[in-house]
Amino acid sequence: MPLTSETSRAVAPTAVLVAPAGSEHAHWLASRRHGIGGSDIAAVLGMSRYTSPIELYLDKVGELGDVPRSPELVEAAFWGHQHEPTIAKVFAERTGLGVAEGPGMLAHVERRWMLANVDRYVIEKGERAPSSLLEIKTRSAFQLDEWLLGVPDGPALQTHWYLAVTGYTHAHVAALLGGNRLLIHRIERDDGLVEHLAEIVGRFWQNVLDRIPPPPDGSEATRELLAHLYDVAPDSVTVADPATVLPLLKQRAAIKVNEQLVADELRLVDNQLKATAGTAEVVKADGETAFTWKQNGTFAAKKFADAHPDLAAQYTHHVTALDTKRLAAEHPDLFRKFRARRLVVPAKKESNA
Repeated sequence: MPLTSETSRAVAPTAVLVAPAGSEHAHWLASRRHGIGGSDIAAVLGMSRYTSPIELYLDKVGELGDVPRSPELVEAAFWGHQHEPTIAKVFAERTGLGVAEGPGMLAHVERRWMLANVDRYVIEKGERAPSSLLEIKTRSAFQLDEWLLGVPDGPALQTHWYLAVTGYTHAHVAALLGGNRLLIHRIERDDGLVEHLAEIVGRFWQNVLDRIPPPPDGSEATRELLAHLYDVAPDSVTVADPATVLPLLKQRAAIKVNEQLVADELRLVDNQLKATAGTAEVVKADGETAFTWKQNGTFAAKKFADAHPDLAAQYTHHVTALDTKRLAAEHPDLFRKFRARRLVVPAKKESNA
């Protein structure tokens, strides 16, 4: 059950309540825009796969708009939320510690832009007031080896941010790996790291207040954002500063040439390795597997159908698919709205750069 306001003051010595649990969604979102929360830290530091610094900036200033979210991220968030109560319960059973839900969104008592939404609070045996917090994660089994070594950087920094906001001296992190392996780690507060984080994130927040956007970075998250960010008029023109655009085009042309050279070199090495394998699928060196070249790649469906048309007909079935050509013809504006933008540099510019 949620903590009372009186208890929340006791368990968060350096924090105040800014949005009670159960607040209306609109109020919750508005409160999030008044500062930086733990889930924002990876994006601020350029460590997030899904959110870039510029996307976070646009969200905080209210200019992000309706940008489609990654389906993988939405699905992961859904299951993380579903598993959270179970993980908290098992954590309590295995550690003998008590857990309690928090009162809602907290802010640092002095730096009100430092926000925290803590998963659970931890209560020591014989105590009534919580003395630490619990961060809960759900991750793929492929990350097991990383979590066996401790809490990875992203979750560790998020947890430290919550320590910075709440004033606790330590925190627990419980991670469910692959749905069947629970790992529990304890993180001790590092005051030097706390202040370093506050300084770096504070600069980002000041830029939000001053409306100074971060420059685009080279992340996949930024690429996805820019592909869907703006509503653009067909064939609209921007007159750009040559001093900005031309050096970038020159740099891009040089990178593309190097990219092709690297691709050619990689293909050469790969072909030499494949020739070494010959009819074998596994190649060993010094008693260990050096590489494999197994016949488990993409199935050549068209070649198969051409070679065995009768058999192919037996295994052909119709699938439901969106008729994008018809959609584009009958609803061109709506079709265009859901298309990503594509960068095309004319061949002449590539060769002259």
